[in-house]
Amino acid sequence: MKFSVFVSPKAIRAQLSSNTKEGVIKELVGALVASGDISSDDQEDIVRAIMKREELGSTGIGRGVAVPHTKHASVEKLVGTVGVSAEGLDFESLDGQKASLFFLLVSPPDRPGDHLRALENISRQLRDDQFCRFLRQSTTAEDIQQLLEEADRSQFGS
Repeated sequence: MKFSVFVSPKAIRAQLSSNTKEGVIKELVGALVASGDISSDDQEDIVRAIMKREELGSTGIGRGVAVPHTKHASVEKLVGTVGVSAEGLDFESLDGQKASLFFLLVSPPDRPGDHLRALENISRQLRDDQFCRFLRQSTTAEDIQQLLEEADRSQFGS
């Protein structure tokens, strides 16, 4: 599943200001609210659902990457965003490293296939060191959007 299918360009954040796990999750969910992709009425409930998912095990998958996600009845289709933290932060990642790249996903409970395909795409792209390096170096949402479009066109090697 291509990034263009689920990443909301208006919600991309190239310079996250939060320095805690919950702060980054709130910031990225807030970006999805600001972009109109999720309702402000559901914002706190979605944050709680993602934090509850984090209690099961960190979505900090290692190599500086985290993929916080949840299923939530308020969304009709899979929606996501990308955030970059220049400093990185403790996300309780599997390898103990700070996370600096974040892909946040919210999907409807009745569409598990879409959720899994998005996670597969993210995982595949993030195995590419060049893609990760360029993503970390991105300073604007436009840079990140362009990088995602290049990944969708398979210009990165994995």
